[in-house]
Amino acid sequence: MAWSDYSRERSQPYKPGQKETFKVSRSKIEDFVRCPRCFWLDRRLKIARPDTPPFQINKAVDELFKKEFDVYRSKGQPHPLMIEYNISAIPYSHKSLDKWRANFTGVQYLHEPTNLLIFGAVDDVWVNDQGELIVVDYKATSKKSEVSLDAPWQISYKRQMEVYQWLLRKNGFEVSDTGYFVYTNGRLDLDGFFDKIEFRTKVIGYTGNDDWIEPTIHKIKECLEQEKMPAPGLDCEYCGYARKRTELTLAALNIKT
Repeated sequence: MAWSDYSRERSQPYKPGQKETFKVSRSKIEDFVRCPRCFWLDRRLKIARPDTPPFQINKAVDELFKKEFDVYRSKGQPHPLMIEYNISAIPYSHKSLDKWRANFTGVQYLHEPTNLLIFGAVDDVWVNDQGELIVVDYKATSKKSEVSLDAPWQISYKRQMEVYQWLLRKNGFEVSDTGYFVYTNGRLDLDGFFDKIEFRTKVIGYTGNDDWIEPTIHKIKECLEQEKMPAPGLDCEYCGYARKRTELTLAALNIKT
């Protein structure tokens, strides 16, 4: 069956025992890892977590990075950052690259044991001298310290890259374990704004391991099938807020639980 047959942008709630293929995005996998309860409420009942404000500056940086690397892609030449960081690769050209980058299509794979269509939109793909594909993710921030991947919360960045690596492998490509974050930092040490923000960009390598993905997909399927709402994630701030809000509301109404 062609992937276009699964291309509905807005999925319906999951129904236990359904035969129809169900789409699960890379971001929803992350939601499940963080909090099975939030994931279940979203995918089963369409009760989504509150949205965060859109990061439009980050989106602009992503789009400009893509245009910049596309120039070198069309030439079949390495980008200067690749040369600076001694990365023997060039931007990868493929007929499906635009699809891989699109939010509602991305790189897709039908996981037949669970009938879940896993997908995720990559920022970029490079290819090294051995013909292996390299997953690349653009990141943008603005802080005084140097950018790195050392913070505990950045495990989500690493899982993100590993899902993309897994998806490309499942599509039959040879994929390098090493991916790269093109991580740019808006400078705060200048004398003013003057309608311009200057950035310093680092390329940070990361060696991924996608062994966790297969068992996680099976757990996601089990979660979708169950009727009982699962336990919340240990540090889920959304569930913590909901619990405290309920307690305060009941207390205000003099309702004892």
